[in-house]
Amino acid sequence: LRRQRQMCIRDSHTPFALATDAAKVIADQTSISRHDIALTLGSGWAKAADLIGETIAEIPAGDVPGFASSGVPGHTGTIRSIKMANGKHALVIGARTHFYEDKGVRAVVHSVRTAAACGAKVMVLTNGAGGIKDHWTPGTPVLISDHLNLTASSPLEGATFIDLTDLYSSRLRDIARTIDPTLDEGVYVQFRGPHYETPAEVQMAKTMGGHIVGMSTALEAIAAREAGMEVLGLSLITNLAAGISPEPLSHKEVIEAGQMAEPVISALLAKIVAAL
Repeated sequence: LRRQRQMCIRDSHTPFALATDAAKVIADQTSISRHDIALTLGSGWAKAADLIGETIAEIPAGDVPGFASSGVPGHTGTIRSIKMANGKHALVIGARTHFYEDKGVRAVVHSVRTAAACGAKVMVLTNGAGGIKDHWTPGTPVLISDHLNLTASSPLEGATFIDLTDLYSSRLRDIARTIDPTLDEGVYVQFRGPHYETPAEVQMAKTMGGHIVGMSTALEAIAAREAGMEVLGLSLITNLAAGISPEPLSHKEVIEAGQMAEPVISALLAKIVAAL
C-alpha cells in the first residue's frame, strides 16, 4: 500500500499529469472540450492568430498550470482558442519558454504536451531565426525539413526511444507548398542561447548540414513526436547568421524584421493552417 501511494505521488508530479491539469483548465475556460490543431507562434508570426478564425477565448498564460507569461519581447503571453471556418478548433500558444531561461526542459515542452492533452493531432511550430543561405533575405519564410539539436538535452526521460525519421512531416510540408510553391526548406539548428552564435559556430552548423540557426523548436518537436502529433515547422528568417551577415546581430533587428514581414507571413500561415 505504501508503495502504491508513493507511485501515485510520483505520477501526480509527472510532466504529463501537469499537462493534463493544464488541458482541463483550458477546456473549462474556453468551453471547448477538444482542440484539433495547436500553434506556437514565435517572433513575427503572432498576427496569424487574428486570421485563422473566430477567437472563442483568450487566457493569460499565468492562469494555466505550468505556464508563465513570456519574458521574451515579441511573444504575447496568452493562450487562445480559435474556431476555424471549417469548424475545427485551434489552440494558439503565445507563451513559449526557451531553454536558455533555465526553467528546465519540462517547462520548455510543457506547451506541446498540453496541446496534445487538449486533443491536438497537429503541432505547428514557428520561430524567428538566422539564415545561413545568403540568398534568404530578412522576411523570408522557410519550411523546416529536419533539425540538429545542439542543446545537449532532450525532453524524453528514461528509456523512451522515439523515432525521429520524418519528424517534420513531409505530408504537411507538401500541403504548405500547395499554398505557396516558392517556399524553400532547410535544416534547423537549435543552439542553447541566449547569446547569438559565433561565426565559427555558424560555419560548424553549415558543415554539419544546417541552414537555419535559432534557440527554440527542436526540443518542442521531439516532445510533439513523443505525444503522437504530426509536426509542421516554419522559420521566419529575420537576419543572416553571424559571419554570413556583415552587420552585428541584435534582438531589436529580429523584432523589426518580424514586424515588417508579419502581414505577409501571417496571411500565409493562416492559409496553410486552413488546408491542414
